[in-house]
Amino acid sequence: MALQTPPSEPAERLQPGSESTGYHRAVGRRRLRVLLAGCVGALLGIGAYTFRYAEGLSYFSTEPSACANCHIMQSQYQSWGRASHHSVAVCVDCHLPHAGLRKLLAKAENGYRHSKEFTAQTFAEPIFVQATGQAILEENCRRCHAELTAALDSGAQSAKDRVRCVHCHSMVGHGEPARLGGPLPYVRTTRNVP
Repeated sequence: MALQTPPSEPAERLQPGSESTGYHRAVGRRRLRVLLAGCVGALLGIGAYTFRYAEGLSYFSTEPSACANCHIMQSQYQSWGRASHHSVAVCVDCHLPHAGLRKLLAKAENGYRHSKEFTAQTFAEPIFVQATGQAILEENCRRCHAELTAALDSGAQSAKDRVRCVHCHSMVGHGEPARLGGPLPYVRTTRNVP
C-alpha cells in the first residue's frame, strides 16, 4: 500500500528516514534555538539596563542615599537628614530587622514592592509604612531603647496593650509625622469623647 500525501506536501517530507525530513527538523530546531536565545538575550538585556538605570547595586548597601533613588523618597531622605536620629541610625537600622534571614526577606519584599509600585505608579501619596514595616520599626525602637521601654511596658498586660513608640515620637526618624501614630485606644481625648 502506497503512502498517500496531500498535494501541498512533497512525499519525501513524510517518509520516515529520508534525508530531507532530518534536514528540515534540524533547521526547525536551529531556528527555535536562535529564537529562544534571542528572547532570553532580550530579557537579560532589558533586565540589565533596568537594573543599571535604577542604580540596583546601590540597594545592596546601607547608604541612606540609596533610598532616595526614587523621587517619591526624596522628602523622607531630606527630613531624615534634619531629624534627631540621623547621626546614630540609617534607614536599615530602623526599617529592617537587624540580622539573618528575616533581614534579607524584608529587604527583598520591600525592594520588590517599592520597585513594582514605583514602576506602575501605584504607590500611595503621601507614602506610609506598611503594617509589617510598622512592626519592624517598633521592634527596632524597643531594641535600641530597651532600658526606657521596659519601664513603660511594666503595666501592659500584653504586647497589644503597649504604647507604640511612634505614638509620641513620630518625628524622631524623619522630623515630620510619619502617619504611624493615632489615638491611644484606652485614653480619653477630646477627639474620642462621646
